[in-house]
Amino acid sequence: MVKKQFQAESKRLLEMMIHSIYTHREIFLRELISNASDAIDKLYYRSLQDHQLDFDKNKYYIKIKVDKEKRLLTISDTGIGMTKEELDANLGVIAKSGSLAFKLEHETKDDHSIIGQFGVGFYSAFMVADVVTVISRSVDSDEAYRWESSGVDGYTIEPAVREEVGTDVILKIKENTEEERFDEYLEEYRLRQIIKKYSDFIRYPIKMDVTVYKPKEDGSGQVEERIEEQTINSMVPIWRKNKNELTDEDYVNFYQEKRYGFDKPLKHIHISADGAVSYRAILFIPENMPYNYYSAEYEKGLELYSSGVLIMSRCGELLPDCFSFVKGMVDSEDLSLNISREMLQHDRQLSLIAKNIKNRIKSTLAGMLKDEREVYEKFYKEFGRQLKFGVYSDFGAHKELLQDLLMFYSSREKKLVTLDEYVQRMPEEQKYIYYATGESVERIDKLPQTELVKDKGYEILYCTEDIDEFAIKVLAAYKGKEFRNVSSGDLGIEPDADDEQAKAEEESHKELFESMKELLGGKVKAVRPSTRLKSHPVCLTAEGDISIEMEKVLSSMPNAREIKAEKVLEVNTRHAVFQSLKAAFEHDKEKLELYTNLLYNQALLIEGLPIDDPIRFSNDICKLMH
Repeated sequence: MVKKQFQAESKRLLEMMIHSIYTHREIFLRELISNASDAIDKLYYRSLQDHQLDFDKNKYYIKIKVDKEKRLLTISDTGIGMTKEELDANLGVIAKSGSLAFKLEHETKDDHSIIGQFGVGFYSAFMVADVVTVISRSVDSDEAYRWESSGVDGYTIEPAVREEVGTDVILKIKENTEEERFDEYLEEYRLRQIIKKYSDFIRYPIKMDVTVYKPKEDGSGQVEERIEEQTINSMVPIWRKNKNELTDEDYVNFYQEKRYGFDKPLKHIHISADGAVSYRAILFIPENMPYNYYSAEYEKGLELYSSGVLIMSRCGELLPDCFSFVKGMVDSEDLSLNISREMLQHDRQLSLIAKNIKNRIKSTLAGMLKDEREVYEKFYKEFGRQLKFGVYSDFGAHKELLQDLLMFYSSREKKLVTLDEYVQRMPEEQKYIYYATGESVERIDKLPQTELVKDKGYEILYCTEDIDEFAIKVLAAYKGKEFRNVSSGDLGIEPDADDEQAKAEEESHKELFESMKELLGGKVKAVRPSTRLKSHPVCLTAEGDISIEMEKVLSSMPNAREIKAEKVLEVNTRHAVFQSLKAAFEHDKEKLELYTNLLYNQALLIEGLPIDDPIRFSNDICKLMH
């Protein structure tokens, strides 16, 4: 028997396939099962042209057999088989795909599609096997042939016996090493696990003899071990079914079977798209945030299938970061896969699918907001922060996509409202969308800086999360209305008699405010009379792009740089405290310093900022009491 050599730089190429192309050894079973499915599909195509062939789908299957003693794993199919010449051509030339050639010759739009494209998947068997044997009988021949190889040293082909048309791929599994445990590919539970993971939706039954425990027939109540042939795969994926055939329970069951989460999904999205790129997808919006969502361990992405075969467990390119909470899968026959079928080549099809998915998620969330407000608010409580991060990240690239989905607590409505709802309620004379920042709604509600805006009857959006103001800064405006922090210098409110009085006070008490600024030693940019305070004696405001709340957030970050807001101490000249300040300025400079420090520290506490010198603050209070 003459041993033939592989073509296509056999040794180098085969070694590369065994050691470099595939990142997980278990992939070999996916590849061999896909090849078996292709063989049955080819017989189906032949039956369309050759009416002497009667294709009954129920008669075709894939069988997995294990012989632990001989360390043999066999993958058999009832497909089209191969002649001697086809064995030589398809298995003797690495990277020649019989499936790809067949696919190009028999393009069809029905529900059968050829999976294989590169002709290298078969050789992944050498990652786990010392010897690979193929026994095949073609539908065009009464004779069977055996192809056998130990790897790079070549292969042999000789006559063999096989009663039925089809192919057996027999692997002599390698012995265990210190680094690798190959026994697992002879264990029933592990093989079932791999089949369910990668090949669960192959359209033909994948059968295997499995161990089951059943009551003895003698009525003794004892159980006995039996071997029973079972179909391991589900075969018909839910995404290929008509939406009208499916219930909400079907989607929930699929969500839980795929272990997308321990909760139930709030919403599902079922997509069947045909056009520039054809794909099917089922997406889920979870009810609860995963425990590790904001950790480095969380991996975004959708499961990616090609013709029902799992290609990637997490394809991150299919989801933008702002929608990274979405779970689910995508299946397409139009993807350009790389040679290992493990990773995707970045191409137009993938970009189109990702764009369509992004828009569909947006429209679904917008629909929930409009028609299922309570459900949307439940979602927003869990993932609203991520939408705000989406606005802020990538220099605002997604702000147009997300701005209509944002919600903030309203000072007027006492509940979450959208930006659109706020703008629709704005009085004609109101220039800005006002917002205030703080740790809680209750705390913001008591802020002195909100007094003037509330007094004018204007609504204020309460921002209680650290990301809120950063997102608002990126938005800058909504429907032509700019955002304005109630703590900013200019509130855009028309001056009234109180404002004119404040200006007069600033001129007449200019020396007092300058003295207070000097006493604070550069801690504030200015001290000035307030036009916004009504009942409170003092508050801090900020000028420039960095607000006081942003300073707090940035300062709390690891390795934070010294970033400070340009603070202004505003004093309510209509408050009784101001009379004490004037008296101290005129008669007791030491008391003026005491009052100035107390008021400044009081303003810091209101803002939730730390006091520079708590001991001095405590002593100052004692002095005041004494």
